[in-house]
Amino acid sequence: MSEKPRLLGNRIVAQSRLFRIEAVELEFANGNRVEYERLVGSGRGAVLIVPLLNPQTVLLIREYAAGSDRHELGLPKGKIEAEEDILEAANREIKEEIGYGSRSLKRLTELSIAPGYMSHRTHIVLAEDLYPERWPGDEPEEIEVVPWPLNAIDTLVARDDFTEARSLAALYLVREHLSRKPS
Repeated sequence: MSEKPRLLGNRIVAQSRLFRIEAVELEFANGNRVEYERLVGSGRGAVLIVPLLNPQTVLLIREYAAGSDRHELGLPKGKIEAEEDILEAANREIKEEIGYGSRSLKRLTELSIAPGYMSHRTHIVLAEDLYPERWPGDEPEEIEVVPWPLNAIDTLVARDDFTEARSLAALYLVREHLSRKPS
């Protein structure tokens, strides 16, 4: 494997409430110098939760997505607050978004979206043994909770309103994880 390029400098090109764009100047081992731009998110990353109501049913949410300018189906998700660990953030998010807490949370993996130009990382968390508990959230409108059969992921993928790759990857990861679990 090649050695990591040497950082010659970086500067902030633009900044918003949630993101900053950095220009990063690098020198590679062969002497080539390149300037890349990268999108850096605020905070400590995010969680995306696969809440299982029972072994056959996942709870999806339908909420407005500003990026696609429409309501989308996906999994509950949110940023990790400064005082939280990954599992605390996951449990808070499902209490806010779907009205359930979990007695059994397991971090499965960490995913990136576009590592070539984004620093953002999302931790995928499986939530089982759910119990009703609603916390107030910061959503501008009530989120619709949609129970979905875990064995119908292929039908879900065919829908026009289910396009988020992280949600799709997480569902397949959980389905595979559960198939290896002893009965």
